[in-house]
Amino acid sequence: MAEVTYDRHEATEAASQLDAFLHAYKEVYQEPPYCEGPSDVAEFIEHYQIQAQRPGIRLVLAREAEEVVGFTYGYFLAPDTRWWKNLQDVQLPDAFTREDGQRTFVIIELAVRKPWRRRGIAAELHARLLAGLDVERVTLTMRPEPEAAPAQSAYAAWGYRKVGVSRPWDDAPLYDCMVRALR
Repeated sequence: MAEVTYDRHEATEAASQLDAFLHAYKEVYQEPPYCEGPSDVAEFIEHYQIQAQRPGIRLVLAREAEEVVGFTYGYFLAPDTRWWKNLQDVQLPDAFTREDGQRTFVIIELAVRKPWRRRGIAAELHARLLAGLDVERVTLTMRPEPEAAPAQSAYAAWGYRKVGVSRPWDDAPLYDCMVRALR
């Protein structure tokens, strides 16, 4: 196996990288519990094009030779974010949910293709995504199904704690909303 390399893209450079990791996205998210098909992928493309314009956008790609084997991306939560309003089972204090555009970094996706899992690639992607960020905390959502147990274990080991259950869009499945303090 060739060495895995990592490259980080920010701002407009991140927006231009969709084609580089779209195959990896399709491969990972066709698996359970996601079971995404062509319409889901089309929706992802549309969302990524919007998300890639957000302040603080960062994308990290893991490659073996030229092949993308994993990816992660995120951005700063905006002051008018709906992120905390999507929680279904808890009402967090205003002091917790207040955003100023620099307080919280949200990880939208973190995925590694099956043949490359359990090699520390997800941990390295995560570390490189957060490297040098000057934020109070990081948040993400994850699926609670048993198929997602490896991701659940990784996030717990990296210091994330569950703050509630989120339904990020109408008809979405429920996700565990996780937070990790950085300072």
